[in-house]
Amino acid sequence: MKVYTRTGDDGTTGLFYGGRVGKDDARPRAYGDADEAQSAIGLARAFAAERGADPELGELLLGIERDLWVLMAELATAPENRHKLEAGATLVTAEMVTALEVRIDDVSSRFDPPTEFVVPGGSVVSGQLDVARTVVRRAERAAVAVGAADSHVVTYLNRLSDLLWTLARWQDGRSLAVRDVAGG
Repeated sequence: MKVYTRTGDDGTTGLFYGGRVGKDDARPRAYGDADEAQSAIGLARAFAAERGADPELGELLLGIERDLWVLMAELATAPENRHKLEAGATLVTAEMVTALEVRIDDVSSRFDPPTEFVVPGGSVVSGQLDVARTVVRRAERAAVAVGAADSHVVTYLNRLSDLLWTLARWQDGRSLAVRDVAGG
């Protein structure tokens, strides 16, 4: 099988469960932003492993990357094919959102959270987690345009950005406050 299919040479792309839309359509933009978020999270995971971070962080990030495949499948499905999606496999569930909330609470309990805005980049790992967080926020904004009314995609992305912020602060240990660099 070849990597290239030539079917997108006309500026369209195929959707999951069928149908084609322009590559500049809101749906490919949304799952493309989620794909970029998944890559940014993968890079954070690689940096964490390379720098000897707690293996728990790598496992957590890998699980999120798996979840994002589910999320991208949902975003890549036309509304008329939504009934074909499978909970937890190609459809984001409320339980997936709850699992993120549990992780946020768990990690938050391990450190004193900053009480003011922080400057990203306390470490390479936390800096990459913050980059991933901002890409997730963009994916969230793009998903608003295509998410179904009963979808958990936007909520999942919102919690994911919160989790990535929490993980970055955890990896920082002590955060640098904006006021400490604002005048200087």
